[in-house]
Amino acid sequence: MAQVQDEFLRVGSPSEIEALLERLIQPGGASLMLDRPGSTPMPVVMMEQSPAQSLLLDITAVREIVGELKRGIGFRLLGQVQGKMIRTPVLKSLQVDTAGGRVQCQCEYPHYLEELQRREAFRARLRLGMEVGAIVRGTEGETAVQGDLKDLSQQGCQLELPSSAATLLAEAVVVEVEFCFPNDTRFTVQAVARHTVADNDRQALKVGFQFENCTAEQERKLWFFVREIERESSRYGDDADVGRLPSMLFQSHSAGAVAPVGRRNLQAYPTPMARRLARVAGYLDAQLLELQQGDEVDSVQLSRHADMLLQLAEEDIEALLFATRCLGQEPLLVRHGLGVAVHLLALAGSGSVPRDVRKALAASAMVHDLGKGLLPPGLLATESLGPEGRERLREHVALLQQRLGSCQWLAVEVMNSVVSGINERLDGSGYPTGATSDGLTELARMSAVVDAVDAMRRNRPDRPAWRIDAAYRHLLKSPHQFDPRWVKRYLERFGLRPVGSLVRFSSGALAWIQRLDQQGKPFQVQLTQEIAPPGEGLGEVLRGDVTARLGEMVEEVPVST
Repeated sequence: MAQVQDEFLRVGSPSEIEALLERLIQPGGASLMLDRPGSTPMPVVMMEQSPAQSLLLDITAVREIVGELKRGIGFRLLGQVQGKMIRTPVLKSLQVDTAGGRVQCQCEYPHYLEELQRREAFRARLRLGMEVGAIVRGTEGETAVQGDLKDLSQQGCQLELPSSAATLLAEAVVVEVEFCFPNDTRFTVQAVARHTVADNDRQALKVGFQFENCTAEQERKLWFFVREIERESSRYGDDADVGRLPSMLFQSHSAGAVAPVGRRNLQAYPTPMARRLARVAGYLDAQLLELQQGDEVDSVQLSRHADMLLQLAEEDIEALLFATRCLGQEPLLVRHGLGVAVHLLALAGSGSVPRDVRKALAASAMVHDLGKGLLPPGLLATESLGPEGRERLREHVALLQQRLGSCQWLAVEVMNSVVSGINERLDGSGYPTGATSDGLTELARMSAVVDAVDAMRRNRPDRPAWRIDAAYRHLLKSPHQFDPRWVKRYLERFGLRPVGSLVRFSSGALAWIQRLDQQGKPFQVQLTQEIAPPGEGLGEVLRGDVTARLGEMVEEVPVST
């Protein structure tokens, strides 16, 4: 009789067990997986069965496990019968012999089998923080593209690829997909693209693939990968099983291991600090996708990446300020959130502000605008919003606050001051509550100034990016909206030509300001020939008396980054 156990169907009938095992007695019919963390299926041959007594296996291909079997390490046998995956309970070796160069193992007979029905619609979804790279190649040697695995089933997968992959997918009917797990495990399978959805803001494609021509061995490995992804994902989120051991597939071999292959080309970022900040940006990009799929803000991942941003700020705040201008592969909401977070940290300083407050400040600023990603897509692209559109836009604050419920470590006062207060104005003309000066904290006042400057320096559908001096004039002429004390502090901290400004000198040279001296004059700049965000094409770095080399600063050239 069969009874349900977890997600498997337990088969206990002796005749059914014998019939299923008989189907595995063929080359390639069975795999062995040791009962220890990190084990993966290994090829063995089931030679014969003695019902209710023992099984005889040929383990010549994996003779290296003989020692473990003799020490009593258990194992399971896996196989596929008529499109269904089956496995034995944990078995033990009874005897291991070598004869004629072959290694044979006699083991216990299973008193039941577990049968996994192929769940056609089920996909193991990778949670935020789980990264598996993917490489897609044409079968005729076309240029490969790199992306990220989003979910996996035995029948197919969903990948996120750069928009440039459209050419490859249009030319190749069947492609080769290679998965790259953090522990260096790699797996390749043929696939056909079945559906594609473009995300123009993120310059990415979501592509659903169906696997083709899978061998029995590939089927077994896919089953194993799906199971491990399910197991690892259970360790994430609000209902995380914190006691469960991590899957070895998601453990890097060394602490300094390079992150999995992804859709971002880290070498396209011009400085080491920009490449490190890009990893935080990658988290925010993934978090935005999670929110759009109905999930909450992941408390653990937000905490981890806020710590990471704090560490970068403590190491070199000037390099980090410039790095915020080097993000070009990310959505505007991500770039803006990081720009605000880093400038808030720089303005708040690190002397008298407790670290937990600075961490909450950074975390709140990083995500403060992600609620806009939950609004109708066309709303943010509209050049002119009417009253109804403006009211709809203001909903982004509440939409985000509803998703922050699991972030118990995030100080409520700080979160409200940044996520909500950043949009308020002293005269009550802001939103979401229309609070006036008496109801605004110092942190909300500071945040409003930083947010406004960063927003004005970026392109919007209704206007191009402003020069920094124009942004300063707007703030100085609006004391009824922006606290003059914080406007003054902002000017004193960042100067008339802040780090991250593209400046034209009297010699005609263009250069990005990377560091200022104590008088607010450029101490380090990097030459460029392009009026574009900093990238791989930057030129010579000049340090010291920059004006002696390039002449006086004539003007800032606005560049939306």
